[in-house]
Amino acid sequence: MTLSADDRFAISELLARASYAYDQRDLPLLESCLCDDSAISFRIAGGDLVGPFCGREAMMAVYRDAMESQSDVRRHVVSNAMFTPRDGEVDVISNLTLFATKDGNTALLTVGLYHDTVRLDAGAWRILKRHVELDSAY
Repeated sequence: MTLSADDRFAISELLARASYAYDQRDLPLLESCLCDDSAISFRIAGGDLVGPFCGREAMMAVYRDAMESQSDVRRHVVSNAMFTPRDGEVDVISNLTLFATKDGNTALLTVGLYHDTVRLDAGAWRILKRHVELDSAY
């Protein structure tokens, strides 16, 4: 599979859109970024694997639960995406930088990596699998 510049841009925009949707707590927009059979897992500071949580509804439940526990304003910054096309899907590794603002003070919460697998679904790129590796807990 050859990945065009347009595909690379569309995938980068997908990752930005998902981050924006989470930060704005726009659940319908966030859900539109996911495949029906999507899955998410986490590892924090080299600890135990958490998940995977399989299916769009399970993944959205993870996001909703996380949002409910947060009283700050989050900003997920996704950068340095690298693309590896394979068998109709694309693996994407990107940097995550997570900031939070509370009571007028902004702080770096953590950094890490997103390991995403995306695929074309109904004519749009969507996240199929997401594994989040955080360098530190927050």
